[in-house]
Amino acid sequence: MMPLTMTKAGETVTVRKITGRDDVRQHLAELGFVVDSDVTVVSEIGGNLIVQVKESRIALDKTMANRIMV
Repeated sequence: MMPLTMTKAGETVTVRKITGRDDVRQHLAELGFVVDSDVTVVSEIGGNLIVQVKESRIALDKTMANRIMV
């Protein structure tokens, strides 16, 4: 497993685990980051990511992206 920040733009990966406090995990789950869901990294700028989850594009800062293990 590795954090989402380690993936390159254009890669589609499967969420394996989400770390952090309950409220953080709940927030990410509401955005669509749930275990076994696929996410595609659209672009990466300085560790901050834009990812495609289901039909939505979501911007994640480096701190949040590091909590999503793939």
